[in-house]
Amino acid sequence: MAQFNISSALTQKLFAEGDGGTISSIWFCNKHASDAVTIDLYIEKKLTGKFYYLKSKSIAVASFLQIENININVNDFGLYVKLNNSDSEVDIITQ
Repeated sequence: MAQFNISSALTQKLFAEGDGGTISSIWFCNKHASDAVTIDLYIEKKLTGKFYYLKSKSIAVASFLQIENININVNDFGLYVKLNNSDSEVDIITQ
């Protein structure tokens, strides 16, 4: 299990290519006090490209999104998340 606190509109690498293992579930919790957050979640490998699991998925204030049985392999691809605003804040838990 890994935990992350992401708080900016910059793309954040959750797992690097070659970190090994499989992610079977992931939770996103919007921690912003007054705004929804929009999330992009994707895998990427140089010379292969980006493949999105979530694209512009909105999570309401004080809400969460849980995805189970996702089976993301981080041996061959890196896993990345991008939020929509510089003041966005999300907690992420992977398992």
